[in-house]
Parts: sequence; structure tokens; C-alpha cells
Amino acid sequence: MFSLFFDGIQQDLQIAILPPVLCALFRLIFIEVYRPKKNPFGEWRKWLACFRYGFWWGMDFNAYVFLLLVIFVSLPGAFLPAYFAIGDTIRQAAVTIYAVVLYTAFLGKMIFYYHYHDIYNSTLWLGKKAEKHNLLDIFFHQNHGVLLILSYIPYTLFCWWAGEAFLSIPQLTYYLVPSGALQIAINTAIVIGIALLFYYFRYGGTLIHDNKPEWDTIPSIVKEDIFMARATVDDLVALENVLKHPLQEGLSHTDEEDDPVIDAIMPDAMKGGKWKDLQNPAEAFVHEAKGARIKKPKHIFLIVGESYAQMPLDDIYSDYHIMDGAKAFRQDPHTVSLNNFLPAGMISRPAIVSLMTGIFDAKLELNEREDFWHGTLATTLPNQLRKLGYRSIYWYGGNPTYGNFDKFGPAVGFDKVMGATEFCPPDSPKTWVGVYDHIFLQYAAKLIQELDDDTPTFHYIYTTSNHGPYKMPLRKLGFDADAVLKDLPESVRHNHKKQKVLGTYWYSDKAISDFVAEMERVYPDALFIVTGDHASIPIHPGDTLARQDVTLREQYCTSFAMHHPELTQDILSGNTIGGHMNIMPTIFELIAPKGFSYYSLVPSLTEPIDHVVTPYHWLTKENVGSAQTPVYQSTVATDQELPTEESAGIRYADEIAGVDALTAWICRHPETIRDFRGDL
Repeated sequence: MFSLFFDGIQQDLQIAILPPVLCALFRLIFIEVYRPKKNPFGEWRKWLACFRYGFWWGMDFNAYVFLLLVIFVSLPGAFLPAYFAIGDTIRQAAVTIYAVVLYTAFLGKMIFYYHYHDIYNSTLWLGKKAEKHNLLDIFFHQNHGVLLILSYIPYTLFCWWAGEAFLSIPQLTYYLVPSGALQIAINTAIVIGIALLFYYFRYGGTLIHDNKPEWDTIPSIVKEDIFMARATVDDLVALENVLKHPLQEGLSHTDEEDDPVIDAIMPDAMKGGKWKDLQNPAEAFVHEAKGARIKKPKHIFLIVGESYAQMPLDDIYSDYHIMDGAKAFRQDPHTVSLNNFLPAGMISRPAIVSLMTGIFDAKLELNEREDFWHGTLATTLPNQLRKLGYRSIYWYGGNPTYGNFDKFGPAVGFDKVMGATEFCPPDSPKTWVGVYDHIFLQYAAKLIQELDDDTPTFHYIYTTSNHGPYKMPLRKLGFDADAVLKDLPESVRHNHKKQKVLGTYWYSDKAISDFVAEMERVYPDALFIVTGDHASIPIHPGDTLARQDVTLREQYCTSFAMHHPELTQDILSGNTIGGHMNIMPTIFELIAPKGFSYYSLVPSLTEPIDHVVTPYHWLTKENVGSAQTPVYQSTVATDQELPTEESAGIRYADEIAGVDALTAWICRHPETIRDFRGDL
């Protein structure tokens, strides 16, 4: 009986080799597809450390293949000869199913990295609220979904064959010894050895749980290269890390846990728990305007362009003429701009919601929470502008029911929510996300002029077209690749896939620039603020630069420019950095009378800013880094490779935790969410 068990565990061990081999193969494919440097020449130690550490870390999951086969195949097979006879077939089937799971996680990671330049992170949670038809369209048309689905057939056959090959490896023979006691001792040692072997692999080459592999202990030679550090993490490990930290995690905290965290970010006058006497902690951040810097404009336009990033505006990409409208806007002597500017979110909705509410969305999807459909906070931009006599209109390029903005918008203080799907002609061409930008903005401009009266108006305008799967008829929309991309290498100019991305960027920029020009013509005294909802990467650096990989700054920074006939660059007090949340206080410091009281978590851009923090990243004049890992990089826009550095811990971790906890505290206390309409 034990001889059958001994033969079985050897078969278990042999076929259990397949999953880590597949993980190593997936790691290699990931590197070959996305890493600019495709070979290990000159980097052997880095590559070996990456694959070695990745192997041990991946055993956190892969070791269970061996354990489960022992428990469910070899152990019962030792008592049931008929079951033992079909054991190899069961092993092949089980490991093949697990291999398909690994492949699915790998394909998902490849698609995720294509869009976000990162392995699985918390952004994944937000997909459940995304437009599902758009996700499917992106999958099938941008990410070749049909081919990916068909690839399961040869992959599954390969795994079945590979499992059979591993099972055919010659085995050790079970030897009987004359002494019964010695035989029992040997058998016991084998069983104990199996348990120790499992734990040794499960804990990453150690029997001590606390020494298991994790991000902090990735070898330094690997962590200095942010891409290789990401490549070290097996796909199921990365998924596990995301699933361990759901978006609603902060809601499970107690007030006792979050109170000291919130206290750490409070203004000095509100520390020591004094903020608890207020309606909610956000109301502790009170500022008084120093006096209007410009004549109060009749119209304020906050234009948030989908994926309207900083990257194409950098001088090192001057051959890309895809944001020439934005460049011309910035060249106006009365336009001020910042080249290092953090969005409030890594994707659209957290960014636009944070801009509306005056607090960070912090991955809690405030627009999806019913409490915020019936009330809001005193900190919101529309509510505070109402105190200065402004009505507020949210102009959205799509259907406002997506994301429940038809409910969230009025509750947050907007007097009107105008969706392009409602006010544009019914036959207007659309993407899954919204009406084409130029049509949306043309009709919005028309309606703005039609409703024009003596009421000062704040317009929050959000476009949608610059979004995958990039299927718009660009030539019909005026895009001439030969003219726009004339300064680029032929490999870019004639690359259809790159043309679609670059052309959509050009189209969106033109639509926004034309709208700004028209509104400036009609309302020359208007205040314009133009930014993007988040960063995006339309350009592959290696196409025109010595540098091959994107930088953290390019991954994180969106664009920012502000225009008014009385503005000059010195209004920014020498600042070279900023973020979405600095926009609201800046508006008040520009137009509000002296002594006007307003709420803002952060200072105005008219005051010197030392650093910018969001729930996702941080920024100083010199460096930009992640809020999830201790890695950071210079903010220099260079054509040379930039080293990635690592601090002892995440920079500004207390501040990041504080703004997260503040939003979670408010969500845990819906009684602090009030209906301000009619009160202000």
C-alpha cells in the first residue's frame, strides 16, 4: 500500500513542476513584449535574480498543486488500486485546469499592462462599474480578443502533452527493508518529508513564514529596475494582493482606528480631535481668500479632457503634433501652465468625482453610493461657487446615467446635468463612452450661448472620445497622418495601430481647442481651466528617443493650463507642481473677495506648494512616486533612461493614509451628508 503512495507522490512532484515552468515562461513573454531591452546581455545577475525570486514567490500558489495532488490523488490511490490506475489522468486534468487559470491571469495581466503600464493594481476593482460594452469592444478590437480566446485551444493541448511528458520521468523504486520498525520509521520520515517539502516551497525556500517573499524583499538589483520588479510578481500573486485590499476596505475600519490617522493631516488648530466637533472632518480645512486677483468672470470653464495628458506636451516629443492646439493655448501670454500635475485618480471617475466634491474619491466610488445621490458636503465646488453667485452646469460627453451622474450631479450641487446623448442630435456618431467630442462641444457651445443671461455660470465640461478601442473614422474627421506625423519616423507614420491612437489624441485636442477658441471669442473675460482626467501613454518613447521605457512622471501626470486676460505666470508663485485638488482653491483665490471663507484640503496654486499627495501617488519638484510602493523617479523630462530609486518606506505615507481615512470616515457617517440645495 505504501509503495503505491510512494509512487504516487513522485508523480505528483513531477507534474507539479509544470506550473512554475509556465509562470517562468509567462514572465519571459511579459518581458519580451513590454520591456524595451529584450535580452539579458550585460544584465545576467538582474535577470537571474528576477526569475529566481519570482519562482519562489510564485510557489505561494504553485506549491498547493503538489499538496492537493497528494491529498486527493496519491493518498486515496494508495488504498484504492482502481483509483490509482487512473491517477495520472486525474493529475493531468487537474494540472491542465490550473494551467488554464494561470494562462487566464497572464492574459489579463498583459491586457491590463497594455492600458495602465502596471501589473494588477487597485484600478482593477473599478472595472465592475465600467461600461461593459466598451470593455468588450476594447477586448475584441484593440486587444485581439478572438485570437486570445482561440489561443486557449493550442495552449490547453500543449499543457496536456507537457503534463504527460513530466509524468514520464523515471521514478525511484520503493525498497522494503527486513525490519518492520525501520520500515515504519522510513515511511514516517517520507510523510514528514512531504509536509516539510510543501512548506519549504510554500514559504519560498524557507520554513519560516515571516521570511516569505514579498515586495519589500525583492533583490535590490531587480527593484532598481521598476519593470523587472513588476515582472518578478507572478500573476496570481498580484491578483491576490489586489483582492486583499478591496475598494471598500476603509469602510471596515472603526473610528478609533481612523481618528489618529485623520488627526495627523489636520490643520494645527484642529489637531487633538478638535475636528470631531464639526459636521465632518473635511470642514476643518477652512481658508480665507486674500482678495480677488482678477475681475470676477461671468463664465468659468473647467474642461476635463479624457486622457488629456502631459506627455505629448513635453519638448522631447515635439515631433508629435497631436496636441498642437494645447501648445498654442499655452503660448498665450495670459495662459499659465504646469508641466508636473497629478490627477486625483488613476482613471476617469475617481478624478472627476474628486474635482466635484473637494475630497478625494479614494477608491470608494462616491458617485455609486446612494447616500451621495440625496446629499453632499459643504466642500463641493458647485456648492461653494454658489456662495459667490454662480450657478453650475455639468456638461458630460456621454450618458449621465452611466455612473449615476444624473443623480450624483444634482446632489453634489450642479444646477443642471447636461448629457450629450440628450442634447445632441439622435443620429450623432458615438463611441461606447459618449458622443464624438467635436459634436458634443459644438452643441454645448450653442446651448451655453442660448441660455446666456446675467447669471454667472460655472461650466464643468468632460469629454469622452480619447478612449479605446480607437475605432473612430479619423480621416473623415480631418486627421491627415502624413501631415500631423510628418516629423516622425516611417515606422510610426505608417503604423496603423499607432496612427489610430495618435490620431484620436489629435482629434480630441482639436475639438477642445476649437471649443476654447470659440468660447474665448464669445466670452473674452472668461476663466478657462483645461486639464485631463488622468495620464495616458499615446507615445512609445523608443520610437524617437534613446530612452525606451516610459517614466513614472509620464505614467502619472496629466496636463494643466489656465487662461484669463489678467493672468500671467507669476500668479503661480513660482510653483512647478500641482494637482487636481489645487484647482478649486485657486479659483477662489483668483475671484473671491478678501475674507471669503472656503473649504479645501490643499492650498491654492497662488501659494508656494512643497508637495502634492493623492491616494495613488505623490509629487515634489524633484521626484514623483507611487502611493502603493516605495519606488520613485525624477520628474525630469529627458530622452535618456531614468533610474528608479527606492526609499525606506512610502513617502508621505501618513498624509496618503489621512486623505484615504477622511473619505472613509465620511462614508461611514452618512448623517454628515446633507442636502445643501437652497441653503447656500
